[in-house]
Amino acid sequence: MRVAFPLYAKILLWFFLNILLLGLICFAFVGVQFRFGLDSLLMGRAGNPIQDLSQIIGGELNRQEKSQWNAVLEQYSTNYQVRFLLFYNTGVQIGGEPTLLPPVVVEHLKGGLPPRRAGFPPGGPGGGPPPGAGPPPGGGFEDREGPPGGPGFGPPGGRNLGPRPELEDAPPGAGRPMFMVHSKNPSRYWVGVRLRHAQGDRMGPIPMTLLAVSDSIRGHGLFIDFLPWVEVGCAVILVSLLFWLPLVRGITRSISQITSATEEIARGRFEARVADGRRDELGRLGLAINQMAGRLSGLVTGQKRFLGDIAHELCSPIARIQLALGILEQRVNDPDKVYLEDLRDEVQQMTNLVNELLSFSKASLEPAAVKLRAVNVSEIVSLAVRRESTPSAQINLEIPQELTVQADPDLLQRSVANLIRNAIRYAGEGGPITIAARAQPEGFVEIVVSDCGPGVPEESLAQLFDPFYRPELARARETGGVGLGLSIVKTCIESCQGSVTCHNRVPKGLAVTINLRSAGI
Repeated sequence: MRVAFPLYAKILLWFFLNILLLGLICFAFVGVQFRFGLDSLLMGRAGNPIQDLSQIIGGELNRQEKSQWNAVLEQYSTNYQVRFLLFYNTGVQIGGEPTLLPPVVVEHLKGGLPPRRAGFPPGGPGGGPPPGAGPPPGGGFEDREGPPGGPGFGPPGGRNLGPRPELEDAPPGAGRPMFMVHSKNPSRYWVGVRLRHAQGDRMGPIPMTLLAVSDSIRGHGLFIDFLPWVEVGCAVILVSLLFWLPLVRGITRSISQITSATEEIARGRFEARVADGRRDELGRLGLAINQMAGRLSGLVTGQKRFLGDIAHELCSPIARIQLALGILEQRVNDPDKVYLEDLRDEVQQMTNLVNELLSFSKASLEPAAVKLRAVNVSEIVSLAVRRESTPSAQINLEIPQELTVQADPDLLQRSVANLIRNAIRYAGEGGPITIAARAQPEGFVEIVVSDCGPGVPEESLAQLFDPFYRPELARARETGGVGLGLSIVKTCIESCQGSVTCHNRVPKGLAVTINLRSAGI
């Protein structure tokens, strides 16, 4: 026995599994890509471009004279559309466009200083330039004593030239290889990469920081590479789609089948069924719809069979009544024959009703026995018009001679004849009755019987093809009978695997449309 699994439980379980999966993905991504602050944006693949470029710039500076450093930085600034600056870790600028550093940048610069050496006071020679001061006017830099052509840091292995501005106390956390900060008024994004100049003195390489400055957090693609973000986003969407697709597809497919089956049942096609293999609420709903369809089919079939049986049983007494009326007509006096005529009219009305009931029952109960074949629409309609037309009725035909449909000729003729009879009865004096036929896309043929009468109330259109339904409450011969004519039309057309609809015309009139499959496909 298969255990039922409620639909809401499936949806909730799938939802929480999806949330768990997305959480694990985000946690793994954050663990690799992020840390606290903007520095996290430079971790992993995101920081590789700026770090690689900084190594290239550092190597170029090592190979160039100090007087050429500004030109090197300017060249890279132009190529990458990012301003490159070179600073001691004390905040003293030694290369690039003269710039006054914001305090937050100076603070991060000093985070990369080595501890101050014993005996060296803070600052540069004579107190040194203040932190954040730019180079002297003209782009030059004060050089300390050293050999000609050197970078200005003193001869390697030479004498001690006194305290240096790059040797300050380092705050806690010193030594981060790369940092990123945001300054305001104006808004700028600063990325710093630690460098050590190879041409230092006997105390070792000189620590410096290469700063890259941009108005945008992207730095024209140099600071942040959005490709990993896009890849992760696409992966999340794809995983979510693949995760939810089986459930959603299963639900929507079942709902679509249920909708199609209920629409067929609403049209009176009770043989429609829903696949009931599911073990949730949709499966129970499908099973209930199948049971309902079978129950309705039995009730409607029983009702039609009952009507047919009653009509068949009434044929014999009606025939005997008509025979008795004939005998009485020969024996009564002329003044009394008027009563016999009234009685004969009532019996004839009863005979017509019984015949309609028999036709309706036969068309309803024997659709499987109907043999469809190619039928010429023009011939069938012309035959129906000759049988039902009256001298006062004006009927116009607009039917191509070569148009054919798949139908039973007797059923199609009976349907068209009933529509013509109804149109003449209700709208024969309102104007011409038009019968038109034309081919439609997807292999169907449309036959339209339209009149210029008063039409039907909009609320009655949906019930117009129901048995015994008439917009008027009275069912007398003066108002059109008992309301089986359009029901017979609907049953006959559906037996030919077609459909019939109706709508009011503008400004007035009623149009009944028959759709049948073309015999030309």
